[in-house]
Amino acid sequence: MQGFALKRLALKPDLVLTFSDLQADIAADLIRRGLDVHAFNQRSVAGILDMIRTIGAMVGASERAFRLLSILETRLADSRSRTEQLPKRPRVFFEEWDDPLISAIGWVSELIDIAGGVDIFADRANQAAAKDRVVTMEEVVTREPELIIGSWCGKKFRPERVMARAGFDRTPAVQRQDVYEIKSSLILQPVPAALTDGLDELRSIIQGWGCAMAGLRPKIARSAPVG
Repeated sequence: MQGFALKRLALKPDLVLTFSDLQADIAADLIRRGLDVHAFNQRSVAGILDMIRTIGAMVGASERAFRLLSILETRLADSRSRTEQLPKRPRVFFEEWDDPLISAIGWVSELIDIAGGVDIFADRANQAAAKDRVVTMEEVVTREPELIIGSWCGKKFRPERVMARAGFDRTPAVQRQDVYEIKSSLILQPVPAALTDGLDELRSIIQGWGCAMAGLRPKIARSAPVG
C-alpha cells in the first residue's frame, strides 16, 4: 500500500472515499484491511451533484446536502440564462495538457456550454481516459477556436508557448490574443468548486470576449458565493 494510504489507515476512519479508477488498487487494499470504502467516479456535472447527494445521505447530512445542491443548481440555471445575452457563442479550445495536447474532460466541456461557449472537441469529452482525448495541433487549427483556455494540471500554463505553435497564428484566438488560464484546482477536479469558482472563471472569460465582440465594456457578473 502506498505511504499516504497507510497514514490514513492510522487515523482509523469510519469511512474512506476514493475517486476514479486510478485509486482502485488503494481502495482494494483498504477493503482487504477491513475498512468501509466508497469509490466515486463522477465525470459530469450531474455526477458531481449526485456525489454531493450521496455523501450527504451516507454521513447523515442530507438536509445540508440538499441546501448545497439547491444553491449549485440555481447558479447553473442562472449561468445558462445569461448565455442568451451573448451576441455569439465563441468556439473554445480547452487545453488540459500540452504534451500531448489533451482536450476537455466531460464536466469541463459541460461547464463551457453552460458558461456560453462551444467546446470544439465536445465529441471527445465523454472519454474518461486522457489518452482518448488527445488531439493534434492540426485538428485545433482546423476547428478555429475563438478562445483558448489552458489548465495544465500540476504546472503553470504558458500562453506564449501556445501562441507560438506552428499554425496557431491562423486561429482567431491567437490572432486576437484571446488565450487564458484557469487554475487546475478550480476546474479540473469534479467537486463543487468546479461548479462555483471554475464556472465563474469560464463566465468571466466568455463574457469578456462577448463584450469585446460587441464593442462593450465587460460587466463581470459572478454568482452569489456558496454558503
